[in-house]
Amino acid sequence: MADNAAAASPDTDRNDRRTVIGVVTSDKMQKSCRVEIPRQIQHPRYGKIIRRRTVLIAHDETNTAKIGDTVEIMETRPISKTKNWRLVRVVKRSAGSGLGEKKASS
Repeated sequence: MADNAAAASPDTDRNDRRTVIGVVTSDKMQKSCRVEIPRQIQHPRYGKIIRRRTVLIAHDETNTAKIGDTVEIMETRPISKTKNWRLVRVVKRSAGSGLGEKKASS
């Protein structure tokens, strides 16, 4: 039994976690963000391409993700009732992420 435990190192199991790339649609929560992963499927009978989406709540410890950003998230242990994903990195910033910080000229 000890041989089997040594053969399967815990590092390889942890690094095989699923990662997906999606778009942040809400960042109003503290340390959390809502990420949508769009996909396209073909209707089984009619053949028309249909857009579907998967909505996930991800843990964002530093609140770095803003609405419209493309982010990479990783599957992790349950953090709360709805959070089983965590933010790995921001792949691409949205063009309008800094609009709220600009002052309006009078």
